[in-house]
Amino acid sequence: MNVSTQINASPELNSDEMLRIRLEVLRREHRDLDEATAALEGTGHPDQLTLRRLKKQKLALKDQIVKIEDRLIPDIIA
Repeated sequence: MNVSTQINASPELNSDEMLRIRLEVLRREHRDLDEATAALEGTGHPDQLTLRRLKKQKLALKDQIVKIEDRLIPDIIA
């Protein structure tokens, strides 16, 4: 096998694959924040500032998730 064949055979991630990986990471982070807010609320006396910051982070992640999903899932025109 020559060098050019080896280069062409190397695994590369295309744009959609990279977006799917990023999407999974963001979903995991969102889940982690969800668990953190639930745990904080479960203490009985949650720090409201911390709780607000966590919820704001969750919303920002959700916005990013939606944007990536929109790029990956084409609109179907009926």
